[in-house]
Amino acid sequence: MILKHFKKEYDMPTTEKDEFIKNWEREFQTTMKVLKSYPENKLDLKPHEKSRSAKELAWTLNNEEKVLIGGAISGKFDFTGTPPPPPTLKEILSIYESNHKENVEKVMKMTDQDMNKTVQFMTAPNQMSDMRTADVLWTSIMDTVHHRGQFSVYLRMAGGKVPSIYGPSADEPWR
Repeated sequence: MILKHFKKEYDMPTTEKDEFIKNWEREFQTTMKVLKSYPENKLDLKPHEKSRSAKELAWTLNNEEKVLIGGAISGKFDFTGTPPPPPTLKEILSIYESNHKENVEKVMKMTDQDMNKTVQFMTAPNQMSDMRTADVLWTSIMDTVHHRGQFSVYLRMAGGKVPSIYGPSADEPWR
């Protein structure tokens, strides 16, 4: 885990990039815990005709992180041409972990100037606006949290045990 990269809170002040990576890593670990709790034999679960299957939703976490982080860095957000999900959850998790590690390494190389430049980003249906790169990065965390929340509902519907996310769950109480 990359968190060991950071100094203790009482040492030197951290940069926004450091704070972003610290929070991103924490959320990634929580997301992996939720994904790993999902029953492999229920990947075709689709709670509504407009919903993605559990497999597609798990794959979305990987693809959207890749597009959002890559787009924040390059200024180009391309959601087209994403490959279909691999057949197993284990493969999805392996690819997601590998891509996440690469994404973190890319963000770690960013300068303060890189973090503060602006890119055109989707801000409403059919609307692009200037957004600070760092704000797009933070949006990527919120997007992951959003899809993880969706996935936790699938997890419950599939009969899996929902782990603690921000607090206790019915399946992982703290007392």
